[in-house]
Amino acid sequence: MSRGRTVLVAATFAAPFVAAGLASSDDPARWLALAVPAAYLALLVAGVMIPRLAMFAPVLCRGASSRPEVALTFDDGPDPTSTRKILSTLAHFQTRATFFVLGAKARLAPDVLAEIAAAGHDIGVHGDTHDRLFSLRHPAAIVTSLQRALQTVESTTGTQPSLFRPPIGHVSPRTAVAARRLGLVLVGWSVRSRDGRASTTAQQATRRVIAGLRPGAIVLMHDAAERGDREPVSVAALPGILEEITHRGMRCVTLSELRR
Repeated sequence: MSRGRTVLVAATFAAPFVAAGLASSDDPARWLALAVPAAYLALLVAGVMIPRLAMFAPVLCRGASSRPEVALTFDDGPDPTSTRKILSTLAHFQTRATFFVLGAKARLAPDVLAEIAAAGHDIGVHGDTHDRLFSLRHPAAIVTSLQRALQTVESTTGTQPSLFRPPIGHVSPRTAVAARRLGLVLVGWSVRSRDGRASTTAQQATRRVIAGLRPGAIVLMHDAAERGDREPVSVAALPGILEEITHRGMRCVTLSELRR
């Protein structure tokens, strides 16, 4: 059981007793009873927003530290222009990565999706659309969205993905239920470039990734902008990141390889 799950179970059992004890007290501290539900709610929100807590389900956020391997992952594609630039750089360094694709974008660019698969990269799903309220949807709606994305990938590549990174990385109990129903592995990250922000520069993204490079690291980047309105800085940052990985005597692997 993860630490986050342990904390959740303990808080779930303890909170009612703590609140009841404070409320029945004649001491001024009885007013703290009102803060217990708020603190419990804050705990739940943290569990949703911080995937590495693995509060509601197991989440893959890093691999074994015993091997000099890191996994580069890219979200929000495929995009006919920026994804191909990422693929070109990866090919130049003779390395592979993992792409978490959006079903709707994949249907618009099936040739790019096919190129990702043909190059030997892993493909996971990131939802059918980049729904920022995805984690709040009913489990049945989440399942339907994921099934559509999975079918899109399978119809183009011939293989159904087993990896799923939720939009924004939020893992709610509903997300966890849907992933479990479909047999999907939930994926988070241990290093975040923050290249999804329009204000982030390539230099900043590079520094953040390099600072977090450790054996077993899972690096979150983007091969496409969420709304397709700009080129993600990962395109410019990737060569420097790969050069540093090589310099450190490490190698990039797909998530499938990292999990072995």
